[in-house]
Amino acid sequence: MSRATLNRLVGGGALASALAVVLVLSRVAPAVADSAAADLQPATSAQLLGTVHGTGAKVVLVNLWATWCTPCREEFPDLLRFYRAYKDKGVRLLLVSGDFASDTAPAKEFLTSQGVDFPTYIKNEGDEAFINALDSQWTGALPATFVYDAAGKRIHSFLGPITYESLEHEVTPLLAGAT
Repeated sequence: MSRATLNRLVGGGALASALAVVLVLSRVAPAVADSAAADLQPATSAQLLGTVHGTGAKVVLVNLWATWCTPCREEFPDLLRFYRAYKDKGVRLLLVSGDFASDTAPAKEFLTSQGVDFPTYIKNEGDEAFINALDSQWTGALPATFVYDAAGKRIHSFLGPITYESLEHEVTPLLAGAT
């Protein structure tokens, strides 16, 4: 609806201008929402571990997941619920997709559907180098979640699905002991 049409319908003036602004903003709103959607940044293990060391968080969780991994998708609500409950207490969450670079669209769609609005990563190096850098005991099976302390030292590895309760059991004592 054009401004001229609005002016004719409501008699012109400020009301028509206000309605026009509302109509324009209502068309812009989806673009604003899209800008808050998850972003996937390519990362090697060295870049990821550098991020772990530089967060300033008391505990950093590094979760490896993929869109094709059903257990990964199933654990996401508990993982995000834990992060949201403890982020103000010093927990940082780094999500790393194991999807192929050609599958970034479905990965972003999944992250957005889960309400992820912070930067995330997609693995950008060969599997063996990536696996060995994170935990040489890890087979590469997904999901996997690695827990790092404030100094960037890996404290625990969840090699399989996690729950909110398992995260509380392993991570909250680290928060209590962190300075």
